[in-house]
Amino acid sequence: ETHQMSTQTTGRLYLIPNVLGDTAPLEVMPISVKKTIEALRCFVFEKEKAGRAFVKSISPNIPQDNITVHLLNKFTTEEDLTAMLLPLQNGEDMGLITDAGCPGVADPGASLVARAHANNMRVIPLVGPSSILLAVMAAGLNGQSFAFNGYLPIDKGERRKAIKQYEKKSIELNQTQVFIETPYRNNVLLDELSKALRPKTLLSVACDITLPTEFIKTATAEAWRNNKEDLHKRPTVFSLLGS
Repeated sequence: ETHQMSTQTTGRLYLIPNVLGDTAPLEVMPISVKKTIEALRCFVFEKEKAGRAFVKSISPNIPQDNITVHLLNKFTTEEDLTAMLLPLQNGEDMGLITDAGCPGVADPGASLVARAHANNMRVIPLVGPSSILLAVMAAGLNGQSFAFNGYLPIDKGERRKAIKQYEKKSIELNQTQVFIETPYRNNVLLDELSKALRPKTLLSVACDITLPTEFIKTATAEAWRNNKEDLHKRPTVFSLLGS
């Protein structure tokens, strides 16, 4: 007897992107996202309030009492993950929605996706905005080779050291280095980058991506020293290519 992978007895795990800020969902994602959400009754959110608000914004007709919600965040235990797989094991489709952007990318969702694969379940990623990819697209740096590094260290000395290391790595590999910062520290970081990087290193700042206030600019570290753009509390992705 042969078992084929295509025999679908378990549910499918849909990875559903969220908006990157206060944007009408269908301005930035295909109608297939709306159709998928409307067919689901079981969801995994990072925060319940944000997740429910997104489902409501894209499909106002879904009665909120009819949906089952699991939470996946930094407090989620191995037991919680096992429990989350039960609806899938019982043949029910499920949607994983992060607070912003794409699930599993710079996001706790990856642990559930890994579990689904380990249990031979089908994982279906849907198209939608990823701040990291959009920033790389708009930077004009090396789009053939890039690395996302998450957050820089908080300690000032450590952070400066990390900036120099990423610049060195970027030069050695001709690789764009991408990172983010807690939004209220953006201005301080931009100031530090403009001083710590070599004058001709290119730095791209992509802020409020897909929003009406979107600001994207690539210039040398030297040029950023006279920066007048206020990035305070605005979600920003930084990319550099050492020179």
